[in-house]
Amino acid sequence: MTPALASANNGNWQTARRWAAMLRSAYRVDLADHWSAGDEALMIALHARRSAASTDAWRSAHPKRPLLLVLTGTDLYRDIAFDTDAQRALRQADALVVLNTLGARSLPPGLRGKAHVILQSCAARAPQARTQRHLRALMVGHLRDEKDPRTYWRAAQRLASRPDILLDHVGAALDPLLGAEAAGLAAGLAQFRWLGGLPHGEVRRRIQAAHVLVHASRMEGGAHVLIEAMRSGTPVLASRIDGNTGLLGEDYPGLFEPGDDSALAALLERARDDLDMLPDLMARLAPRASRFAPEAERSALHDLVGGLLASRRNELMP
Repeated sequence: MTPALASANNGNWQTARRWAAMLRSAYRVDLADHWSAGDEALMIALHARRSAASTDAWRSAHPKRPLLLVLTGTDLYRDIAFDTDAQRALRQADALVVLNTLGARSLPPGLRGKAHVILQSCAARAPQARTQRHLRALMVGHLRDEKDPRTYWRAAQRLASRPDILLDHVGAALDPLLGAEAAGLAAGLAQFRWLGGLPHGEVRRRIQAAHVLVHASRMEGGAHVLIEAMRSGTPVLASRIDGNTGLLGEDYPGLFEPGDDSALAALLERARDDLDMLPDLMARLAPRASRFAPEAERSALHDLVGGLLASRRNELMP
């Protein structure tokens, strides 16, 4: 059960689509944006607040059947602090999935025992040869406040005197005001391009070709774009938030404080001027890449789903 289907082309949809494909080898799987009364053995719900109506209906209809709740960044780092629907969904769930290694520490202490870490995955791609004539940075994220695109844009403005540093941004304008700002910046700053929303395959090719991926988000459950970069041999500069450091490592040197466009601009200048910086960042990331292999995610997912279903069968045995 996912509140975002294919038309959204966002991280929630990509997770739901990938998990459905991984589970279909062993189970019948239905994907829906809300639950209509049915006789399924288990519900996997993505997003506590937005799926609350469906988890309420499921728990009412099937009080003993397993409910697995996958927590997004807005769940962990905003909604569960005050939203009663999200808080109720946490209590109803038999298991909670967090998508980064630090996610459980944002849960209420009494619920952390239900938390399981499942790291998302993608196929590996070989690094591309990149020109030395310029540095091309890439940010991938739909235009909304949580992704904090303005920090990236302000860094681009700080780098206006550096024609050898090019900055691209991929993402649909979910917020029209941000879309207008992106268009205005692209019109006035030659080094900056706003490419709008693109198909996922095209986004992966651009990640593969970029010198560095920038991820300036304010809140993330576990950004899939970081995983795609690591699995493509592309170094990363990212905001120092749990959803990023829980994937990259808390001591990763390519971090900047959320909203600090000056620090981001300085990192981008260093990435261009210091020939050792990006190879050093990638050397830090390369040993982590195997954690995000599809077989690792598939195994963790099957273990959790199989365990929940087995526990339910054991309860029903005389």
